[in-house]
Amino acid sequence: MRDYHQPVLVSTLQAARLSDDVVRHATATPSRVLMARMVDGGWREVTAAEFHTDVRAVARGLIASGVAPGDRVGLMSRTRYEWTVVDYAIWYAGAVTVPIYETSSAEQVEWILTDSGAVAVVVESERHAALVEESRDRLPSTPRMHVMDRGDLDRLGSDGAGVSADDLEARRTSVAPDDVATIIYTSGTTGRPKGCELTHRNFAFEAENVVASVPEIFADPECSTLLFLPLAHVFGRIIQIACVSSGVRIGHTADVSNLLGDLAVFKPTFLLAVPRVFEKIFNSSRQRAIGDGKGAIFNRATAVAVAYSQAQDTGGAGLLLKAQHVLFDRLVYSKLRAAMGGRVAWAVSGGAPLGKRLGHFFRGIGLTILEGYGLTETAGATTVNRPDLIKIGTVGRPFPGASVRIADDGEVLLFGPHVFNGYWANPAATAEAIDGERWFHTGDLGSLDDDGFLSITGRKKEILVTAGGKNVAPAVLEDRLRSHWIVGQCMVVGDEKPYIAALVTVDPESFPVWKSEHQKDAAATVADLATDPDLVASVQRAVDDANKAVSTAESIRRFRIVDEDWTEEGGQLTPSMKLRRSVVMAESAADIEALYS
Repeated sequence: MRDYHQPVLVSTLQAARLSDDVVRHATATPSRVLMARMVDGGWREVTAAEFHTDVRAVARGLIASGVAPGDRVGLMSRTRYEWTVVDYAIWYAGAVTVPIYETSSAEQVEWILTDSGAVAVVVESERHAALVEESRDRLPSTPRMHVMDRGDLDRLGSDGAGVSADDLEARRTSVAPDDVATIIYTSGTTGRPKGCELTHRNFAFEAENVVASVPEIFADPECSTLLFLPLAHVFGRIIQIACVSSGVRIGHTADVSNLLGDLAVFKPTFLLAVPRVFEKIFNSSRQRAIGDGKGAIFNRATAVAVAYSQAQDTGGAGLLLKAQHVLFDRLVYSKLRAAMGGRVAWAVSGGAPLGKRLGHFFRGIGLTILEGYGLTETAGATTVNRPDLIKIGTVGRPFPGASVRIADDGEVLLFGPHVFNGYWANPAATAEAIDGERWFHTGDLGSLDDDGFLSITGRKKEILVTAGGKNVAPAVLEDRLRSHWIVGQCMVVGDEKPYIAALVTVDPESFPVWKSEHQKDAAATVADLATDPDLVASVQRAVDDANKAVSTAESIRRFRIVDEDWTEEGGQLTPSMKLRRSVVMAESAADIEALYS
């Protein structure tokens, strides 16, 4: 086994309970701007005092409606200011937040409300309300429902006016650090989602130590971020908590179709995103350049940015490279930064591997992406690259107070005060995940280098064993293949087969540009061109690049282009964009069979 531990920076927490942060800012700096909310097409600032008032009003209403200490309250909404208000109000009332993805089906809503025993649920829209109503008859109890778009948050404020300040504060302070703050249901690539119990201490310990370890992101009073990832996911949630803890200004948007427009107005200093977002930014920028007849310039600028970033790790750029970088900064890089608001210097990426080339490209243009790794069970993160401790291509070192161990079979084990206590009402799953020394077994495979930087190489349960006995981790190939601009999604197959193969979908946003570049009929679909020599050759180049990451025995020998992209709506992806392999295997059985015939 191999271990690496990072000494703790913050052992005595500011927040014994997460609502303490709200009270602290409202008391010490009431006029400090903590949030900005979209109102009538413009951003309206929300001070610490105003946020505190909004949280207290909803908390009073929840108490008045019968929510008791420790009760579970569902929360189903897109990313918006009210999501954060309700989350903190539930904690203020001494209750437990149970987030539900706003894209969840009626069956998923029913399972989460039933399994958690929720006594109430706050939803955003009539569509969400209809999903709850659809499952009401099958729920063991009937949770009270409050709908944001009906004005129910204001109604809660009115209904709770009779709850005294003393009673409210007594309820808030009755919460202990090791009480459960939230039950987050894993997105469930297989089987029923499990509810991860995370305590106030889990979140507070991680948030305060991460904030202390990256002052470049959180310490400046001008720091801000625009949250657009789902707050039902632990990744967005821990960043929200870290921002509220440190006083970083937060904006919310759920309209990712207008993300660049919102970034241009909000002007954040750092971003939180999954790799697919950065891939889309890069690919769309490349496509615009090609459309403007500047594709060759963009390609050269890309090569210079990557080389410039790589040089930072080997003693710095030479004079010629520096001169080229200055030129392309004026022609290309400054425009990319301006498109993201002009002030973004840092980004935090998680959820899937980013890829070295993309990491070097963004650092080369002046936006350093700090890649990290964690799970719902670890309150969001355990390792992260930091501005002064970064190795592109890894997921960083443990954050202060956390530990990583690589077991003899290569599994990544995690330890620290941020690791959850167990799965809700599921002692068997808890015993399987947490060993007698309190190490959490992630199911991921990885390695630690001599400096303590972690690299993830795959999932234990997803290892393919070919007919020749070769063990292959599909994630290494899939992550590399998916980063190519023409590829939407992919799945590597080959278990008990003579060689490794892959199913590939075409990125729907890149496809029109590809057709234009290759003089294809603009109305042609992927199905029409699935065997087109030019499209096959484009995908083959992506496959050839992916194969560079593995040995010959592990390389993709054949691939097949699938007609439709895989999506969350189609059921092939989870809300956190993980592949549901069993679904794809069933739907694409004929395609897989054709790869071996």
